[in-house]
Amino acid sequence: MSKDTAFDAGEIFTRISKAKLAIVGDVMLDEFVSGQVDRISPEAPVPVMSRTRTTVMPGGAANVARNLYHLGARVTLIGVTGRDQAASTLKNTIDNEPGIQFRAIADGKRPTTLKTRFTAAGQQILRVDDEDSTEIEGAILDKLLTAAEKAIARADALVLSDYNKGVINQHVAHTLTGMARKAGIPVLVDPKKTDPAIYAGASIITPNLGELKQMTGLTLTGKDEIARAAQKLAATHGFEQILVTMGAGGMLLADRSSQALKISSMARSVFDVSGAGDTVIATLSAAMAVGAASRDAIHLANAAAGIVVGKAGTSSVTPGEVLGEIASGVDTDISSVLEKISMWRQDGLTIGFTNGCFDQLHPGHIRVLEKAAGCCDRLIVGLNSDSSTRKLKGEGRPIQSEDIRAAVLASLPMVSAVAIFSEKTPARLIRRIMPDRLIKGGDYTPNQVVGADLVRSNGGKVIIVPIRQGYSTTRLSQG
Repeated sequence: MSKDTAFDAGEIFTRISKAKLAIVGDVMLDEFVSGQVDRISPEAPVPVMSRTRTTVMPGGAANVARNLYHLGARVTLIGVTGRDQAASTLKNTIDNEPGIQFRAIADGKRPTTLKTRFTAAGQQILRVDDEDSTEIEGAILDKLLTAAEKAIARADALVLSDYNKGVINQHVAHTLTGMARKAGIPVLVDPKKTDPAIYAGASIITPNLGELKQMTGLTLTGKDEIARAAQKLAATHGFEQILVTMGAGGMLLADRSSQALKISSMARSVFDVSGAGDTVIATLSAAMAVGAASRDAIHLANAAAGIVVGKAGTSSVTPGEVLGEIASGVDTDISSVLEKISMWRQDGLTIGFTNGCFDQLHPGHIRVLEKAAGCCDRLIVGLNSDSSTRKLKGEGRPIQSEDIRAAVLASLPMVSAVAIFSEKTPARLIRRIMPDRLIKGGDYTPNQVVGADLVRSNGGKVIIVPIRQGYSTTRLSQG
């Protein structure tokens, strides 16, 4: 997507921070075992791997929930686990994400789905799955539907994450779709089954090209052929739209009319496609939950997919990473900022100021900026330069350059101007701006804020706004 894409992505991400979503589907635990392969076994012609590291992450529907949380949404996740160690580990990984409420239905007769991937030299050499894919029934099914009904009543959108592990069958899909339609919220489905009738009535389904071929029984090649097949499928089964993901071929959005939208892939380099579909439906559903047009939502999802395939494992993205791909440049020259401030003051507007590195903008940042903007008429953000950020955060930071971070901030509706400063603190910048409101997020006291005495002596106020717990650039950049 080009930098001049004509929609307000910053506004969408700001609204996402208030969204609530319900996810029902196949939760699983993803285990990644990495090591070195230096020889072939003398017992059989297979590589011998020396284990160096083992990590675990939420997978399947749980990874969709994790992606949504990292975008800023609040999530109720409903799925079925066993009563085993994998279930406990999965719960512990999800507990690290405070914006996710995990409603796990425990079934002692089946194992928690566990996918173990073995990698060496950056390449996956083996995957082992522990699972039971029989359909849930009886008391387990009843508990799942009851929990889902409560979650749907409070949600802005419903996601069905079907990995074909037994949770989403035709009865479940139709029942939940009916509940969501009655509640007036969209239903988004990441499908794995070959029978599209199972998902009839959904707002949008997101098959990849291989899955679409299986659903239609056709050999699909060109864009027009894919579009016609998707349009026919949508008309037959009552889907409002179908988003076909095609890897390096990008995405294609089709509805029941003759129109189709083709979007080129934004992947810069592909390291690992694990969980990329989870990122797509998470971004898509988050945007649609807050009323974004489906085409705008798909542009965001495409950008998110291009980022996540460059990461290892079942990863996620932040708003700042996505906005960094699509936000246009911004004038951060202090003289231009001061000129704007002068005009705003002539109109009797109060000027607020806050500052930070804002590296890979996350929902915690957005919360502080919203609260800060609520304290004034125009909010100026002082942004640490790359050299200043490095002094504060250490080598390897910032992850995004100052130009990208400034463009990301300027794309947000609550930010009126951005000024970059190179010093370790914004004291000199505050002196030049002389804001009416000096605002800081976190556990500071007003007297600890740089520039507090100066602003007060000029008749201004120092305000501390609450932060949203559970977010940090360091933690989110690792997953």
